[in-house]
Amino acid sequence: MNKLYSLVALLLLHYCAVAQSQGRGAILVLGVAQDGGYPHAGCEKECCKQAWKDADKRRMVTSLALMDGQNKRWWLFEATPDIKEQLQYFRQLTGGIFPYLPEGIFITHAHIGHYTGLMQLGKEVMNTKEVKVYVLPKLKKYLEQNGPWSQLVSMKNIVLKDVGVVENIDDIKISMGHKIADGIGVSAFSVPHRDEYSETAGFYIGFSNKKYVFIPDIDKWSKWKMSLNEMAVVADVLLVDGTFYDSKELPGRNIAEVPHPYVPETIKLFDDVTQPEREKITSKIHFIHFNHTNALMWDTVAQNKVEKAGFGVTRQGQRL
Repeated sequence: MNKLYSLVALLLLHYCAVAQSQGRGAILVLGVAQDGGYPHAGCEKECCKQAWKDADKRRMVTSLALMDGQNKRWWLFEATPDIKEQLQYFRQLTGGIFPYLPEGIFITHAHIGHYTGLMQLGKEVMNTKEVKVYVLPKLKKYLEQNGPWSQLVSMKNIVLKDVGVVENIDDIKISMGHKIADGIGVSAFSVPHRDEYSETAGFYIGFSNKKYVFIPDIDKWSKWKMSLNEMAVVADVLLVDGTFYDSKELPGRNIAEVPHPYVPETIKLFDDVTQPEREKITSKIHFIHFNHTNALMWDTVAQNKVEKAGFGVTRQGQRL
């Protein structure tokens, strides 16, 4: 672990001790990359060269840990291909005060960066016992009916929980969704995305003192029934799709086949919000889920530009 991560770990240990005594929860970022991680398989371009050479610059696939410091419980958001490293990373950052395995895992959808880490729970590896996995209905059916995932269900390595869907902002404000601990609830809502095998969820995570939103993948904000502006009013921290910065990142491929809101598009949504309300809202929004081609992954100049515009660029190991 490099010096920066060592410092982060010390700060987190201090925070966890405070959280235990005050009964507060927090989000810990275990990864920030798009499904392929960083560096990306097969990439020999400048964007990945530095990470191939320097292990400290590598980043894991987007994942969050939701911590209940008072009761020493935690939940994982996304079962990524990096889950093995992320479980160990979480233990290192929190000084081992939490159990190795989470109380449950919340999964947004069936793209490889978001659910394939479930294989590590099977008999070939950890052979876990009834780990709760929270999913939307189509994903539940997909995991039940298709191998190798169905074996995890039949052998009770995992227990699938239909998390249900909240349809509008007003319901989110009054709902604690699935109550997973005293004062902690999670609500799921649908977002438009490429739904080959399942629908796609975003999550609203509610503490008594903080409200978080997690939307790592969405096609375009204009296709969504809800509103990012409205969501920013009812939440304290929003972790949103920052996959691509612009349309030039995938030369030779039709980027329209992998639609995401470009980072400047998301920033532009708040152009009509007047100061100081704009600053109050945009400071809540943090980009995450960066493709290896996105300069926000590796370029401090690009990161500083977005942050000067009032938005956050999520870092691996960050506590929110």
